[in-house]
Amino acid sequence: MSHANAALTPRARLRLARLIVDQGWTYATAAKMFMVAAKTARKWAERYRAEGPAGMADRSSRPRRSPAKTLPGVVRRIVRLRWRHRLGPVQIAGRLGVPASTVHAVLVRCRINRLSRIDRVTGEPLRNQRRYEHPHPGALLHVDVTKFGNIPDGGGWRYLGKQQGDKNKAVTALRTGRTAKGHPNIGTAFVHTVIDDHSRLAYAEICTDERAATAIGVLQRAVAWFADHGVTVERVLSDNGSCYRSYAWHDACTELGIIPKRTRPYRPQTNGKIERFHRTLADGWAYARFYEATDQRNAALPRWLHFYNHHRPHSSIGGQPPITRLTNVPGHHI
Repeated sequence: MSHANAALTPRARLRLARLIVDQGWTYATAAKMFMVAAKTARKWAERYRAEGPAGMADRSSRPRRSPAKTLPGVVRRIVRLRWRHRLGPVQIAGRLGVPASTVHAVLVRCRINRLSRIDRVTGEPLRNQRRYEHPHPGALLHVDVTKFGNIPDGGGWRYLGKQQGDKNKAVTALRTGRTAKGHPNIGTAFVHTVIDDHSRLAYAEICTDERAATAIGVLQRAVAWFADHGVTVERVLSDNGSCYRSYAWHDACTELGIIPKRTRPYRPQTNGKIERFHRTLADGWAYARFYEATDQRNAALPRWLHFYNHHRPHSSIGGQPPITRLTNVPGHHI
């Protein structure tokens, strides 16, 4: 389609061509009238002679051959990783060994370069927030709890379908004695997560509840784990869950020399980095493949965390894994 400021629309081209072909005008005279080059007038006249009025329509500028075009097999792999794992161009490029710019071009061409910008839980649109980042590792830790249903023996409904998944759930509930009021209940995995604001280095534990004592134990072990990596924790940011509002949580933070902070109520965007990590955790670990039981999924978490911290390119820190940012630890070069 002609752009808004085009000198010749399809209708004007037809008038130009008819003046030359039907009325015998010279190329130069007709071109002058329409304020275009004589070469342009000749082009449209020749198309009119060959194709008639149909030749006045716009044509694609796409080349007949594209030797450097991405191979169809690579395109399919890029699309598959995008849809199944919701990976970005940097992560897909790292897996396939192609430039991130090539991956982005493929995603744009396939019209899947932007994932839906809505909250998965509420369905509400997420407003764009100005990205902030604390100056060094340990300046702020984000903490939270995310939940995943336990997997019945033989696998769950996500991979086997609702009917078979419900059968496996019922059998597992009978084996474990967790049937309540006639409804099978195989329990929930509470994954306590901790992520460093500056480096995105992550720590996680699978627990059976989200009580204050459990959250405090996770924090203590996380602080020790970060200390082993040369990171001294200064502040911790949580939501307003009951475990984080307790006096025990505040006292534990004081004993560790950490300043506890909480987000404003109903403002999950404030703790957005760990909310986004939960999506990555779900896509990369919890729902990444078929698990035959909860224990199998639990056993895969340490391996995935190592991959996330040491090998997975992170788009918000320049396409590098989080561990590479620990070179900015205060006193590291002393």
